[in-house]
Amino acid sequence: MTLMAKFSFKREPPKEVVNFFKNKGDKPSFHWQDVWQEEHAINFTVAKATEHDVRQSIREALLKAHREGIPFDQFKRDLKPNLQKLGWWGQKEMMDPLTGEIIQAKLGSPRRLRTIYDANMRTARSAGQWDRAQRTKKGLPYFIYELGPASEHRPEHAAWSGLILPVDHSFWDTHMPPNGWGCVCRVRQITRAEAGRLGGENKAPDIKHVEFRNKRTGEVANIPEGIDPGWASNPGKIRMHNVDNFLAGKLDGASQGAARTAVADIVDSFRFEGIFKNGSKGYVPVGVLPKERLSELGAKSRVVRFSDYTADKGGQKHPDLKQEDYKLVQWLMEFGKCVEDKASHLTFVGQQHGAHWKATVKKTQNGKELYLQTLHKIQPDQAERILKRKK
Repeated sequence: MTLMAKFSFKREPPKEVVNFFKNKGDKPSFHWQDVWQEEHAINFTVAKATEHDVRQSIREALLKAHREGIPFDQFKRDLKPNLQKLGWWGQKEMMDPLTGEIIQAKLGSPRRLRTIYDANMRTARSAGQWDRAQRTKKGLPYFIYELGPASEHRPEHAAWSGLILPVDHSFWDTHMPPNGWGCVCRVRQITRAEAGRLGGENKAPDIKHVEFRNKRTGEVANIPEGIDPGWASNPGKIRMHNVDNFLAGKLDGASQGAARTAVADIVDSFRFEGIFKNGSKGYVPVGVLPKERLSELGAKSRVVRFSDYTADKGGQKHPDLKQEDYKLVQWLMEFGKCVEDKASHLTFVGQQHGAHWKATVKKTQNGKELYLQTLHKIQPDQAERILKRKK
């Protein structure tokens, strides 16, 4: 398939697109099959970019591209010198950590950057579109599958062109574009009236599956025909499901990385915004206490809740706090220094973004729940005094 059009935003990208990418965790990988399809929705990874500074350089360039609508040529021009300086360009001998084999690994190249750019930009756009669709599906209840600007398309993708199905139809669980490397297909959300003018809702096509064995993990998966291995997923729905699990208190078996991403998504969500800005009643998770610190409080739940009471009190005492700042609660609990103030309180202190921060978590009287009591900036001498009383 030959790609004909460059990817770019016509205007400032929706915040859902930026947030999807920005809130991803970080995971090194040697081969693209090391991180499988659902995990790509949670973590950012680039095959053979095993050094953190290389991944960080690529990630920052992509985030800037998302925020500013930077086209590929500029993305490549700005990023290439940084990757060359880090030694991640051309070919290099590397050891495969799975097999121990020394191979000539292909690292950075214009073609590789094109793949990285397109995959990340299009996947984030798709996830952002899904997020918006969940809030607007009452007035725009359908997706229509459309072909993108390419000189040729996969036969299966061409067969899906014009397909109209409800936004929440299970077909989109596996067929939400992009549906493969270099795929430029898309969906457009439409009204019931437009769906009627175009012939109405269709019957979902029969899905044939092809067996695929992941040579890295040994996992055998049935992939829908016409979709590349690793692409049969709906990243936006996966992330939303991840958030819903945390909102429902389903933490058993969840990794700290998945928790971290879910918390960041929740803080960016309209649910959090309603409590923080608009006076909505209730609470939402704002952090997940690491297991080793749960015993210090003796609580039964790891979820730290942000309530309307905390929002009101914080707004009065610290009006400079922004919604984005509450992502620091998770960081402070994982990487800050911890002080046990009372039997029912833990205070976390740390330095981020050029300032010292304090967050205090309180256990309820019945010991079942944890709530954020306060988050705010403090002076360096205040941080020192807090840490001197550390138990």
